[in-house]
Amino acid sequence: MDDHQLLRYSRHILLPEIGVEGQEKLLAARALIVGAGGLGSPAAYYLASAGVGTVVLADGDTVDLTNLQRQILHSTAAIGWRKAESGARTLAAINPECQVVAVTERLAGAALDAQVAACDVVLDCCDNFATRHAVNRACVRHRVPLVSGAAIRFDGQVAVFDSRRDDAPCYHCLFPESQDVEEMRCAIMGVFAPLTGIVGTVQAAEALKVLIGCGETLAGRLLLLDGLAMEWRSITVPRDPDCAVCGRDGR
Repeated sequence: MDDHQLLRYSRHILLPEIGVEGQEKLLAARALIVGAGGLGSPAAYYLASAGVGTVVLADGDTVDLTNLQRQILHSTAAIGWRKAESGARTLAAINPECQVVAVTERLAGAALDAQVAACDVVLDCCDNFATRHAVNRACVRHRVPLVSGAAIRFDGQVAVFDSRRDDAPCYHCLFPESQDVEEMRCAIMGVFAPLTGIVGTVQAAEALKVLIGCGETLAGRLLLLDGLAMEWRSITVPRDPDCAVCGRDGR
């Protein structure tokens, strides 16, 4: 790091759990954020400002007026823009040292596989189960840690699925793809604006801990937030040995 970087990241460097070595890990890291909306916005803000060297921001949607209540990467002037490009412009203003790669399409198939394989951590900030399961499969296949978040109405959840650990569950262990799960969207159900900020910020914190290698992550746990009561609960999530993705026959 040069003198400018030592000053910019000095408050991280002062933390003994991070220090110069931990900050250098962040500067050399590459993170993939799938979704530049309510969760991806605060997550991207903190990854870029914390000094993650490369942030890949993937989202195929455009900015809409209804997004602005919670998707803080975007401004009124960005309505009609691709979310990934709008987000990249915002992050460049926050930290021009962070290289932001804007992917203006919904990642799937070989493109998703390639992006996951090239990253050190993936943040699932999307809003549909099909993408969540596709991202999970790619993370398990390439043994890349996955930080998953969700927020709807006043309820939020965060979990880390670290396939580098043989005892760690994957997203499919918790929410089997064949299970009949009701798809809930903000457009129909509504969402409390600060809730997405809380959940996305926790996702950023977990991703930074994964990259630095400090503290205990949420691997093997599901953190649940009741935003109306402002109460947190932590649930242990065991690995399913018969999981179709990470179980005996899956890997």
